[in-house]
Amino acid sequence: MARRIDVTGTDGVRLAAWEFGDPPKSDPRPGHEDTPGVLLLHGLMGRASHWASTARWLSERHRAIALDQRGHGRSEKPTGAAFTREAYVDDAEAALEQLGLTRAVLIGHAMGALTAWQLAARRPDLVSGVVICDMRASALGAASQREWAQWFSAWPVPFATLADVRKWFGEDDPWVERPNPARGEFYAEVMHEREDGWRPVFDPEQMLRTRETWVYDAHWEELAQVRCPALVVRGLDGELGRAEAQEMVRVLPRGQYAEVADAGHLVHYDQPEGWRTAVEPFLDAVWA
Repeated sequence: MARRIDVTGTDGVRLAAWEFGDPPKSDPRPGHEDTPGVLLLHGLMGRASHWASTARWLSERHRAIALDQRGHGRSEKPTGAAFTREAYVDDAEAALEQLGLTRAVLIGHAMGALTAWQLAARRPDLVSGVVICDMRASALGAASQREWAQWFSAWPVPFATLADVRKWFGEDDPWVERPNPARGEFYAEVMHEREDGWRPVFDPEQMLRTRETWVYDAHWEELAQVRCPALVVRGLDGELGRAEAQEMVRVLPRGQYAEVADAGHLVHYDQPEGWRTAVEPFLDAVWA
């Protein structure tokens, strides 16, 4: 089961956090006061529900909470809100404190991974470990931002059905090199039905504003400031290349490396068992 917990982010933005477990590990029962906590941070355009399979096995022994970040999922999407790096990191910090997560490990995918290591560098007192899933530390540049803007404009919205969503993102999208049903399912989760059909739950312009606050800069300096154990995970067909991933591990003071076969950018979604095999031993070691 999952239950919603409201969190107040920076500038008063209301955020939806989802605690997984049956019963949730936050129940005031003897022996659960010091249950290790995990905060799961999705990537750009993602939502907390994308972590459901991961959160289920985490919740067997840990307090697992996934956050819908500002502009995403069930969290607020104010037109005039800040969509800066600082705002996302501040939100994650507020979530840790308001949720009372103990000895927290941050698990982030893509943009969420960047938020995770930036928060770990800023607040080592709050973070016991970090899992960085398929996020580059190098600058991506202006060309990358233009490509994303063009990609958003190519979406054939509104989609008539969810089946059309799955087919386009899993097969017809020009960015898809070969059929990828998991990718289709991933994007089906971020659509909602309106009178004219299915549209994304997020505002693409807000996503571009969010993205432009990190794509022009490299993030190696903050990576080097992460003092807790950190695991860099990549899919063999993902966006993070092996050479850059291994350099990230070298820069991290306590870095470790793992890769998942037959996985692309959506590692935890493409290969959930391989993802668990890579991540679970790291978590056990952090909390040993």
